[in-house]
Amino acid sequence: MAGLARPQFVLFGSSIVQMSFSNGGWGAILADIYAQQADIVLRGYSGWNSRRALQVLHQVFPKDAAVQPSLVVVYFGGNDSIHPHQTGLGPHVPLPEYVDNMTKIALHLKSLSDKTRVIFLTAPPVDEDLMNTTLGNVFDMVRTNEACGVYSQACMKLCDEIGVKGVDLWSSIQQTDNWKNCFTDGIHLSPQGSKVVVKEILKVIKEAEWEPSLDCRFMPVEFPEDSPYDMVGNDGKTINICNFDFNKTALWDY
Repeated sequence: MAGLARPQFVLFGSSIVQMSFSNGGWGAILADIYAQQADIVLRGYSGWNSRRALQVLHQVFPKDAAVQPSLVVVYFGGNDSIHPHQTGLGPHVPLPEYVDNMTKIALHLKSLSDKTRVIFLTAPPVDEDLMNTTLGNVFDMVRTNEACGVYSQACMKLCDEIGVKGVDLWSSIQQTDNWKNCFTDGIHLSPQGSKVVVKEILKVIKEAEWEPSLDCRFMPVEFPEDSPYDMVGNDGKTINICNFDFNKTALWDY
């Protein structure tokens, strides 16, 4: 007998995804917001680019899976945008190939089921000074904010062309006050940066005309029925607090 199966939201990408459950990360925030409504599934691989993602795409998202995700949030681009290394090694992917890779990823994910929705996150900006200070003695790379912007724009253009929802992190983060505080090392997100990601993802979900809705305000919770074992209110009656959001949605401008 199969157990309970909540809707699955899969986070697929490189280190911005892999680290999203730590340090007040955006994946952990989503898991909190969607508690008792959806399972947030982490598929993050630090250092990866869109080429490596394509290599495992059918393994991570097989078409014959018994349960297909309701939502896939995809992030690749920052590593792709790193300048070519003189050895020919490294994560750089030329812009036309990056666009082609992301197109293949999107089309595969959209083919999984009629109810699988996709959101692409673009490359966020980088704080070049902090990045070079914290990571310059570890990695031989040239990663610039300008290049991240170019790949971000290409990703958003692709989203428009193939009907995938997109979040322009490169722009939205830089529009926040003291935007460089959004990073821990110049690349990876601080709690402040993760809050920007969550706000933008929830905005897309709120505005999308998806059926069924993936807005946490309208998705059902598990076991919504009242029970004599629920907490007792001041009126002497039980209260099913599963349906309380404890002001969580209010924090995200709902």
